[in-house]
Amino acid sequence: MRAALEEAGERGVDQAEVAASCDTGLAATARLGDVENLEYTNDRGLWITVYKDSRKGSASTSDTQPESIREAVAKACTFADCTAQDKFSGLADADLMCTDAKDLDLDHPWEIEAAQAIDMAIACEAAGLEVDARITNSEGATVSTNRGVRAYGNSHGFVGSYAKSSHSVSCVVLASEAGEMQRDYYYSAARDAADLEDVEHIGVTAGRRAVSRLGAQKIKTTKAPVLFIPELARGFIGHAIGAASGGAQYRKASFLLDAVGEQVFPDFVNIEERPHIPKGMASAAYDAEGVGTWDRDIISGGVLREYVLSSYSARRLGLQTTANAGGAQNLLVPGTGGDLATLIGEMGTGFIVEELIGHGLNMVTGDYSRGAVGQWVENGEIKCPVHEVTIAGNLRDLYPRIAAIGDDQDLRGGIRCGSVLVEEMTIAGA
Repeated sequence: MRAALEEAGERGVDQAEVAASCDTGLAATARLGDVENLEYTNDRGLWITVYKDSRKGSASTSDTQPESIREAVAKACTFADCTAQDKFSGLADADLMCTDAKDLDLDHPWEIEAAQAIDMAIACEAAGLEVDARITNSEGATVSTNRGVRAYGNSHGFVGSYAKSSHSVSCVVLASEAGEMQRDYYYSAARDAADLEDVEHIGVTAGRRAVSRLGAQKIKTTKAPVLFIPELARGFIGHAIGAASGGAQYRKASFLLDAVGEQVFPDFVNIEERPHIPKGMASAAYDAEGVGTWDRDIISGGVLREYVLSSYSARRLGLQTTANAGGAQNLLVPGTGGDLATLIGEMGTGFIVEELIGHGLNMVTGDYSRGAVGQWVENGEIKCPVHEVTIAGNLRDLYPRIAAIGDDQDLRGGIRCGSVLVEEMTIAGA
């Protein structure tokens, strides 16, 4: 990394930055009691970006020998000579560089052998297959582990690196009855393998979810409350963060254009960014530009307080970076109380969304339309599974209609959100 920065300096560039990574991993997949796939990964790479006369050039290499690094720097400089000037380009300001890179406890190697991973995958799948006689097939169970090192440095003198790990176990099974087939899955993911859920529990949960879909019915087009389970609620809420990103704002391609200070959600909704959670799936002491991260509230009292900015998008908007080059870090959506079962009772009659199909969001207008599968609820109790429906609305209208957020937060990703109940959506059916 230092060699690349020195080479760039010798070539007379104004600024330069280098990112490097090295990843190793193992993944074992079992299907119908036998090994279907066993993969070992060992990837590495180096990315160099130079800035010269407000022009930007980038190049990458997977060969870290000195000659290859020099060649990559030379290519980046050549590309910079060919690009248009952009007065907003360049490194983040030097005084924003992270000076206290906290240890966030992200690195927990899992010394698991291939044979052990295979045994775990087989046991996970077997537990799913044994849930019910109607589970007749499987797409397999997978046990995976990954460990990587990330490093970043720039011509401001900043150099930082950290190691991180991620591990997961997943299972997908199929259930059939009277000529109907349904599939579902479940997974667990964590930085530390000790925090993973039991493999048998993962398989059993996948099996139960698949069986619960049998007998799915179509319903007539209606308007009713819609309840998103946690793993889908985080995406529904997360669309607001995408609309608040600097890129969407300066391109004027956002349904929340110039919306800072506006009431977007009900006043009980908060979205908090907490980058320094130990073992967090999106924790980071600094962003992809070396800017130190800090706690902040993006949505407070339902009001959009700040955008999500890199240094480039911030300059385009006349603002300062929010240390979000590379994305947001650990978004928390506090619940209003109760778990999924509690919100089902509060909903009374409506639709629980358990799977979304397609990518029906217009980021410019906020129009939202997704194929959905789930359960129909009447009088606070699940009546029957439902399929072949579409849920629709406009997010600027739907967000204020959020009636409750559960405290059953899903911790497996970068957005920690519980179940979300929307008081009314259009449900297009038969």
